[in-house]
Amino acid sequence: MSDTLIKVENVSKKFCRSLKRSLWYGMKDLGRELGGHRRGDGQTLRTDEFWAIKDVSFELKRGECLGLIGRNGAGKTTLLRMLNGLIKPDSGRIEMRGQVGALIALGAGFNPILTGRENIYINAAILGLSKRETDAEFDEIVSFAELEEFIDAPVQTYSSGMVVRLGFSIATTIRPPILLLDEALAVGDVSFRDKCYQRIGELLSNSAVIMVSHDLHSLHRLASTALLLQRGQVIGSGQANQVLDLYRSRTNLETRSPKMVLAPWISEFQINAISLHSEDHDGTPVLDLDIRISFKSEKEAHINQALGNITGNGGTGQIAGQFDFQSLFNVIRRGENSLTFRVSRLHLAEGKYSITIVVFADSGRELVFSARDFYMLTQSGNLRFGAMYAPKCNLIG
Repeated sequence: MSDTLIKVENVSKKFCRSLKRSLWYGMKDLGRELGGHRRGDGQTLRTDEFWAIKDVSFELKRGECLGLIGRNGAGKTTLLRMLNGLIKPDSGRIEMRGQVGALIALGAGFNPILTGRENIYINAAILGLSKRETDAEFDEIVSFAELEEFIDAPVQTYSSGMVVRLGFSIATTIRPPILLLDEALAVGDVSFRDKCYQRIGELLSNSAVIMVSHDLHSLHRLASTALLLQRGQVIGSGQANQVLDLYRSRTNLETRSPKMVLAPWISEFQINAISLHSEDHDGTPVLDLDIRISFKSEKEAHINQALGNITGNGGTGQIAGQFDFQSLFNVIRRGENSLTFRVSRLHLAEGKYSITIVVFADSGRELVFSARDFYMLTQSGNLRFGAMYAPKCNLIG
């Protein structure tokens, strides 16, 4: 029996920027297929189409972990969705040999009205487990997720961290031969992430794992090989350390100024870190950071994720801290919006740090805004030096 569990050959996927044209192209392609004709050569772009993934090839064997890296929009999640069978490629071939466990989107596959217990049985059934098999694994799933007190509460009452813990526990407790993870641990706390890394290490004895992450420390720790994607194409592949070093060098060149990404319906945007407080607790320096966000929206939206990362080594190293402010910021009003909140009791070792925030709406499918590395901080002993970036974005057209 071959140890190659994943084989991807010249896979490409295109999308259309125009909704109307996308629907029209879909109807034409479906009509051709129903008429017994080929869908097309899969290599020609029509008006408003673009390549999300273009001619990607790789193989992954049992015991290997592949890190998928690249900037936002590089095509990482699109590739994972094709591997999981959620969307099909326009050209190329994908072979998946074995059961697939996937954690691609926060809360994907969970019914928010049902309890954690009910969602475990539903997701386990989707993964092919019988009720008897799920009964045998149930206690381990709940224990690993640390949700004993909340397992009979509706999932809609869970925090984002609790949802991640439950999803990861279900996906990995069944020991799938293939595991796909897309920023699955981005909202988990440090102790739970360490436990997840240990679980992934155990799975690698008999599984193949693909991880999408911006945490290079995690990929250094787990990945044996890596692919660096840019605009859907592979621009670096091979041993993980070499590809991660390539990504780090390119990122350092590209992010000397903060990066802002806004939804098209955000017409004005400004973020200010308004103050940084410091005091000692039992001889340990502790920081409080106050952040103010103000923007103008052309529509109303409901927020379901509002997260922040504090990252070492200028935004390309290990995540040193995380915060979730979604409970303070669950609705965007049409017109003027503002929010001031405090990130309390930050314990940082000596070094350089950057702060990034990101907000999603529409069940995590729509990016509202992200502000990458908008605040730079140097911690040296008891001295703190802040370098403030406060860009104001006005969309044109």
